[in-house]
Parts: sequence; C-alpha cells; structure tokens
Amino acid sequence: MKDIYISDLMGFEEGKPFDSYFLVLTKQQRTTKSNKPYLNLTLGDKTGQIEGRVWDLGDPRIAKDFERGEIVKVRGSVSRYEDRAQVKVDQLRQAQPGEAEKLDMLPATSHDIGEMWRLLEAAVASFTNPDLKRLLQALMADPAIAQAYREAPAARQLHHAWLGGLLEHVVSLLGLADRVAAHYPMLDRDLLLTGVILHDLGKIRELAWETGFEYTIEGSLLGHIQIGTEIVVKTIDALPGFPDRLRTLVIHMILAHHGKLEFGSPKLPMIPEALVLNFVDDLDAKMQAMATEFEKSAREGRAADELTGRVWSLDQRQLLNTRAWLKGA
Repeated sequence: MKDIYISDLMGFEEGKPFDSYFLVLTKQQRTTKSNKPYLNLTLGDKTGQIEGRVWDLGDPRIAKDFERGEIVKVRGSVSRYEDRAQVKVDQLRQAQPGEAEKLDMLPATSHDIGEMWRLLEAAVASFTNPDLKRLLQALMADPAIAQAYREAPAARQLHHAWLGGLLEHVVSLLGLADRVAAHYPMLDRDLLLTGVILHDLGKIRELAWETGFEYTIEGSLLGHIQIGTEIVVKTIDALPGFPDRLRTLVIHMILAHHGKLEFGSPKLPMIPEALVLNFVDDLDAKMQAMATEFEKSAREGRAADELTGRVWSLDQRQLLNTRAWLKGA
C-alpha cells in the first residue's frame, strides 16, 4: 500500500531514496542538450504532482510498456532543478492488482460533497423566479449531470484541480455572489446565482478524470463554454413556456463569463449580472491558486519571509503569504 505521497517528497533531502506508487499523468521522450534521449514523466497522487526523469532508457530496471493513466511503482530520489522538486527515477514497474488504491492517486476536495450539494440545492430553493428555479432543478434532477457535477474538477491544473473541485468552486461563488447582490440593488440575484451554477457546467464534458485530469476530444474541439451552452439550451427548450428574454440572459451569462474575447468568451459582459459573475469567478480562481501555492510552500519548508516560486497561472509572479509573514515580525 502507499505510504509516501508527493507532499512528503517535497520535504525530502536531495538524494534520499524512496519507494512509492504513483499515477502516470504524462509520458514523453525528450533529448538533452547533448542529444541524449531521456524520459520525462509527470507523476501524481491525491496530494499533487511532480516531474520525474528517467535518464538511462536502456536500464533493465525500467519497465518499457507502461502508459499514461497507469499506476506504477517507482524507486528513486528527489532532486531540485530551477527551485523545483523532481524525481530521479532509478527503477519503475507497473503496479500489480491490489498493490495500490486508485483513491490515493487523484487529488480530491477536502470538503464534504453531500454537504456542498445541499448548499447548492438550498440556494436554488431560495429563488423567487419560478422559471430559473425549474431550469436548475431540471438540470440537477438529471442523474448523469448531477453525478458528473459532483465529481468533476474545475480545471485541469490552474485552480480547484481536484475531484469535486467544480462543486467546491461553485459553492464558494454562491457565497460571494449573494454578498455582492445584497450590496448592489440593480442586480437580479436569481439570475446572478443561475450564472454562477451554470457558467462552468460544460466542464462535466470538457474534462475527463478517470486517469488524471485531461481534456476530452469534445472539450479540446469545443470548450466548456460551447458545451455548457448546448446543455442549457437543450434543457430550456424542453421546458414549456420558458420566457424568451430570460433564455437570452441565461445564455449570455455563460457566453460572457470569461470577461474578454482573448480569454475565450464569445461575448463581453453586457449586463450587470454577467460583469459580476466574471469578477467573482476570476477572484475565486486566483485566491484558490494563491492558497494552493502557500500550502505548497509550507510543505516544502519555505520560511515565512520567503517568496513562493513563480506561479504560472498568476503571470509568473512570486507571492508572499502576508499573514504568515506578519506573524514572524
């Protein structure tokens, strides 16, 4: 069974050997500057992911027939390159049945899925607009949609990239949106919360999470905005008497939630509710990315007065955990 996780490796001394099981997230053959081939791996478990290197492809202790999505047993050591931990793989083989648990391999939300789902249902139950309420209740009553909504990550790697991440992100946004709606009387609360619940709905088909987090073919070709719009339009068309104007507004919320054309939105936000959705969505994603980076720094043993590594999802900037830093003053 698995007793060493990736989070544990972050605190390992360089060169210290270990044995553990990991999920192969990526596998690529590359060449060094001197034109020597090596194998570049991304290894994952429920605590995160780490890059691995196989430098000697002819070593008989390295299995040749493993593929992405399979669980492998690795013997190696931790090294650091450009301030990032990575694994030097000395031995690797496919895991045998019963040796490792799949639940140990994929990161998952720390929140209770059932409780988050009840919070979402309670938000919908509080609506005063009967048409928006029946739209959301129709979607949530679909067993396939409901199950995928509970399980899906919110992204492949940028934010809330874990099982249940989509639901966790949406429940967080519901709290933010409710506060903003109470502050600005011009906002239609039910429409804003509908946009919160539906804006990333397409991710239940854009992403796959059986063997790591990857884009589906449909997701790669269409994207979650298009997919989510199609699901919602199909559901609305099956609801008798759904108002045409309300249909237009709901669809606009999905189409405009990325905020800018260059960020993938077919339309810019043109109603107050769409503008607020874009802002709170971006805020929640960025705050979660920061929290994840601070947790990673703590696992790696960085001092409170030390900046994080450069964060790709935040324009390569380094971050300072202000609360930890002030405690050390």
